[in-house]
Amino acid sequence: MTAIEPAARDAIAADSSAADSSPQPAPGATPPRTPLIARAAAELVGTAALVAVVVGSGIQATELTDDVALQLLANSTATVFGLGVLIALLGPVSGAHFNPAVTLAEWWTARRGGAGVNAGEVAVYVPSQIAGAIAGAVLADAMFGEPLVRWSTHDRSAGNLLLGEVVATAGLVLLIFGLARTDRLRFAPFAVASYIGAAYWFTSSTSFANPAVTIGRAFTDTFAGIAPASVAGFIGMQLVGVVVGLALVAVIFMRGKTDTGTPAVAA
Repeated sequence: MTAIEPAARDAIAADSSAADSSPQPAPGATPPRTPLIARAAAELVGTAALVAVVVGSGIQATELTDDVALQLLANSTATVFGLGVLIALLGPVSGAHFNPAVTLAEWWTARRGGAGVNAGEVAVYVPSQIAGAIAGAVLADAMFGEPLVRWSTHDRSAGNLLLGEVVATAGLVLLIFGLARTDRLRFAPFAVASYIGAAYWFTSSTSFANPAVTIGRAFTDTFAGIAPASVAGFIGMQLVGVVVGLALVAVIFMRGKTDTGTPAVAA
């Protein structure tokens, strides 16, 4: 083995230290240097995969058991693992929104001085997410031999279900932007997936919490479907949830001021 001269060794160590300290993109934070076309592709593919997981696991569950509790358990478990993997994989590319509600919330915080997407990027993200959600539902149906497109007959228009969507979406926004405010977005793959898995069970609506996924799930008349007539109500309540969630973030993670009057950075 050839010895490394002390000067060379010190130079290598300095370069390594600089590389280690350079900022790395975190899941949930939109990396500004990633080309928009790559981010759009990540949002489309990620949302498609998410819906394929949700719809496909729902179909599989109903084929394996008639017990609705076991069906929901299988569906939620698959969603937790699938969502966690997708956030970990695509978070450094697009922020892994897979959700117009999250994209709109990030745009709102960005226009008020935070980091995030601008209006032009929103105009690319949201159609990509919707197209991906529809494609994911069609793909899941194809994998299980179902009609590629068959409108769902699963009515979800009851008021208690709409309230569940407000709660589910508000909680999701509070979690994501709370992690961002406290510089803990590295926990997003685990935290967001865990929250969605829990919300499957503690919300009456089984936590769609996502306008794109809601639209996609209307295209499949299976366990995870939602009747087209129920879609507008769900999306409306999800947008209300965004407002509630951002209000909670502003109050709970309020930035204090130093003795000099300048805003303090959240820990």
